[in-house]
Amino acid sequence: MEWTTEQILALSPDAASAKAGQGLAAPYNWSGLGAIEQVVWGLCQGSGKDPYRAQIDLREPAFLCSCPSRKFPCKHGLGLFLVFATRRTSFTETQPPAWVLEWLDARSQRAEQKAVKQ
Repeated sequence: MEWTTEQILALSPDAASAKAGQGLAAPYNWSGLGAIEQVVWGLCQGSGKDPYRAQIDLREPAFLCSCPSRKFPCKHGLGLFLVFATRRTSFTETQPPAWVLEWLDARSQRAEQKAVKQ
């Protein structure tokens, strides 16, 4: 599915997150940008020593970021999604790092457990 800027910003928990996400919606704010069919990921330097790890499962979409924000999606998730929607050619990595694969595996396991309970 192709996502528009308006659709992505509509996922924002509030106007402040949408604005902050737009501020991160340029490839120069990110490193390690990558994508495969169902997931995109990237690293965004925050105030800490290590960059935040942001990832999006495009099937729902579902977001995960290592930042301390309690908002979902956080500004990093929104910014990453906006970059993906507008500058897809910036996503050059095609081998997901371990932290992305672990998240996808955990999501799959939870989905299987939920299906068994039904």
